[in-house]
Amino acid sequence: MISLERGFLPFQGRFATSVTSWLRRSWMMLNPYALRALAACSMLLLTPAFAQAQTPNTPIRPDAVVFFTDLKDGAVIPPKLTLKFGASNFEVVPAAVKKANSGHHHLLIDSPVPPLGEPIPSDPRHLHFGRGQTETELVLAPGPHTLQLLLGDHDHVPHNPPIMSAVIRVTVSDKATAPGRTASLPDSEVYFIGLPNGSVVPQNLTVRFGLRNMGVAPAGVVKAGTGHHHLIIDRPAPALGEPIASDPNHLHFGRGETEKKITLAPGRHTLQLVLGDQDHIPHDPPVMSQRIEVRVVRPHRQRRW
Repeated sequence: MISLERGFLPFQGRFATSVTSWLRRSWMMLNPYALRALAACSMLLLTPAFAQAQTPNTPIRPDAVVFFTDLKDGAVIPPKLTLKFGASNFEVVPAAVKKANSGHHHLLIDSPVPPLGEPIPSDPRHLHFGRGQTETELVLAPGPHTLQLLLGDHDHVPHNPPIMSAVIRVTVSDKATAPGRTASLPDSEVYFIGLPNGSVVPQNLTVRFGLRNMGVAPAGVVKAGTGHHHLIIDRPAPALGEPIASDPNHLHFGRGETEKKITLAPGRHTLQLVLGDQDHIPHDPPVMSQRIEVRVVRPHRQRRW
């Protein structure tokens, strides 16, 4: 083999150095071992594993956000509450659905953010909502806790950059009121006056509302220990953390009324009273009557002689 350092003696100075450097590069390109090494690197770059490792996470908009809709940092909460997840600028989809600008929620409880390039763990501190749920009923032990939402893609891997909420700190107390709800007074009770369960009643019926240990105030009036009546007809009890619906089956008495004349079709019906606060949301704990059943009969026709 020609020695590149000792060959080409007539060349001197910078010109000789340039030629020598060029010959070295040329020799490496022609050397079979160098060619094999280059070919091996090329094959590695084309392998599926390498390509998959270089594939970015599911793309998502940079302004996508997740947040708790009704829970603030520093809140004092009861041991059991419904926790709702907010989402903006992306679509919530079930796990395994591979779709751009989408993902599903994960709730981190008393846990730091997991490694971002790996699937989020699934355990009591890392709750998955792979069916696309946007709320959950959470039960926590009394004391301080941290909560955080983290979005995951179809493989439960955080996006790049990750979409996560701020960490919030809450304190669980047996005496706390659920967020967004007004506290009721101890031993408060709402009931029907003169209308026991199983009553047979006419089509046109005056229903009277009774209330103990709390006061009646119109809707919109913020006053501790008060609320206004709602009559639920042929429907189950309403969701406790939301305003009571207003329709023919959910009658509101926002002016503070304590009775109502109603008309029912012949047959069996269910009736229930629920007290609502200034925003028509049931108190915590809720103040509601027993759900009673009545039977409506047609009036007897007068016999003609």
